Amino acid sequence: MNEINFSSQEKDLLTSKIQKYFTDELDHDIGQFDAEFLLDFFSKEIGGHYYNRGLFDAQTIISGKLEDVAETVNEAISEIEKQVD
Repeated sequence: MNEINFSSQEKDLLTSKIQKYFTDELDHDIGQFDAEFLLDFFSKEIGGHYYNRGLFDAQTIISGKLEDVAETVNEAISEIEKQVD
């Protein structure tokens, strides 16, 4: 798997969310550098797990849709079959 990279805007948004979480939930202020370092750590060490879960969820949805399509196709073919003796 390739390294998870965020755009500058995404990184700024995620960094500010980390800082807000530390302030609101842990009553501890961290700087932008520390928040970016933490984001990089989580992206590298944990991000793959979230990425894989997203792929699994997408695969489950697509498989369900393909089953629906197959069922619809089978029904449509049954409707146009010719009756034979």
